[in-house]
Amino acid sequence: MASLHTTVHMPKWPIRWPVGLMAAMLTVVATGAGAADREARQWLERMSEALATRNYEGRFFHLRDERSEAMRIYHRVDRGKVTERLVSLDGSGREIIRNQTEVICYLPDRRTVLVEKRTDDNTLLAAVPAYNDQLEAHYNIERGPFTKALGRRTQVINVTPRDQFRYGYRLWLDDETAMPLKSQLCDRNGKVIEQILFAELNFRDRIPADSLKPSITGEGFRWIRQDAQPQLAAAGQAGGWGVIRLPAGFRLTAWRIQFIAGSSGPVQHLVYSDGLASVSVFIEPRNPQAEPVKGLAKVGAAFAFSRSLDDHQVTAVGEVPPVTLEAIAAGVTKDEAAAPTAPAPATNQSALPPPQPQQ
Repeated sequence: MASLHTTVHMPKWPIRWPVGLMAAMLTVVATGAGAADREARQWLERMSEALATRNYEGRFFHLRDERSEAMRIYHRVDRGKVTERLVSLDGSGREIIRNQTEVICYLPDRRTVLVEKRTDDNTLLAAVPAYNDQLEAHYNIERGPFTKALGRRTQVINVTPRDQFRYGYRLWLDDETAMPLKSQLCDRNGKVIEQILFAELNFRDRIPADSLKPSITGEGFRWIRQDAQPQLAAAGQAGGWGVIRLPAGFRLTAWRIQFIAGSSGPVQHLVYSDGLASVSVFIEPRNPQAEPVKGLAKVGAAFAFSRSLDDHQVTAVGEVPPVTLEAIAAGVTKDEAAAPTAPAPATNQSALPPPQPQQ
């Protein structure tokens, strides 16, 4: 059993909890061009394997805008089955549990539990996309120097965007285990936007099953379930809606219809991704009695850009540069001929309403 431990003291703040329940804390991408790139890819493959196959528990800090929140993660592998639990140690006490079939988010500050079908194999700590050659056109990956993190020797991996439409990453991978001890989200100029920093990381031969049980019963809470799977969309259209002139590399990967309290009709939720960065687009009927939301705003750690389109409100949200959101929102269009003749896939209720930016 390996043990990594240190202590960090930082101010505290409420962590973001993104739409769809999945907390994508660290994100990396690999490319296979050149000898140095091949070695960098091998580091990322080792990291992915360590995150997915090892038993570990630890404490880390999520830092943004000079504020931070302490989190604890438990990752248990038992006979090939993975269960995870992510716990906020500050303020709200929110928890996320991922088992074989579901992702469950307990929000005691809202007295709400959100339940969503599990749609991928990504861990709660890291969403490591599968490598494909198309990503190389939009990101460059290379090894940095060996340095120290958590008192351990680490290999720095730099992932940099090739244009203004996406962010980059810096990763500090433990030399012995390839676990990410530190991760930074950076803009195109290398300025740090947010980061993850482990304060303690322990590898275990076995993680007790009780460690994966929520500390919150959820009794008396409102339970909201999303039973339907997101649908893959063909020909760039989702229920008659689409985006023209997408930023290079982005494509429609999934869509769903959500029914949201307070909305005058079903809300279209479209997801666009380049395999690393992703943007959610919400299209809902506009309330004629309310002033439409327009322009750019912050939503937690992400940005949102909103505009009106005929009798609809369009909101694009994601951890991408504002220019990307503006371009995607501006390209939203309705093709009446492409609209489905039968009800599209729908959920019972949305986990969260579309973000409503405040100017």
